[in-house]
Amino acid sequence: MDLVLLCVFLPLVTVAWGQYGDYYYGPYNYGDNDEWVNVYRQGFNFQCPHGQVIVAIRSVFNKKEGSDRLWNYACMPAAQSLGEPTECWWEEINRAGTEWYQTCSNNGLVAGFQSQYFPSVLDREWQFYCCRYSRRCPYSCWLTTEYPGHYGEDMDMMMYTYDYYIRGATTTFSAVNRDRQWKFIVCRMTEYDCPFQNV
Repeated sequence: MDLVLLCVFLPLVTVAWGQYGDYYYGPYNYGDNDEWVNVYRQGFNFQCPHGQVIVAIRSVFNKKEGSDRLWNYACMPAAQSLGEPTECWWEEINRAGTEWYQTCSNNGLVAGFQSQYFPSVLDREWQFYCCRYSRRCPYSCWLTTEYPGHYGEDMDMMMYTYDYYIRGATTTFSAVNRDRQWKFIVCRMTEYDCPFQNV
C-alpha cells in the first residue's frame, strides 16, 4: 500500500517542485555583501530590475544618526502568469513627520522605493515605484503585522508565500521616538485581465 501511495504522490511532488522550485521566498540576497542602499541622513532611490518586485525589506535604526535608518531591499521575479510589466511609475510623495496610507494606483505592485531625509523633522519622505502587469487585479489583500515590532528596533520583513505581492503600506510616526512602524499591504493578483482599477 505504501509503495502505491509513493508512486501516486511522487510525480505530483516532482511537478509542483518544478513549477515553484525557483520561487522559494527566502533567504534573500540583499545585493553585494548585504550593503545598505543608503547612508544615514541621505536620500536614496532603489528600483528592482525590470520584471521583478520587492519581496523583502531590512532596516536598522540609529538614534545618534539623526534617528535615521539604513535600508536594504530584495527583489524576485513576478510570477510568469503575470507576464511582463506594461508600465511603471513613481507614486505621489508621502510627507515626512506624518502618518500615511498608500497603495500603488492602477493595480500596481511595489518594485522600488525613493526616500529623502529631512533633519528638521528627523524623518523621511517616501515614494513607491510601482509597476502594473497587464490588467491584473488584486484580491485576498491583508495588512502585515507592524514592522518593526516596536519603535527603534531593527526590521526584517520577508514575503514567505509565493504569489503574494506588496501593493503599498500604512505607517505610523512617533514624534517621541522619531521612528516609523510599517504595515505592508499584501495581495494576490488575478491570472486574468479585469476591467477594474484601484481595487
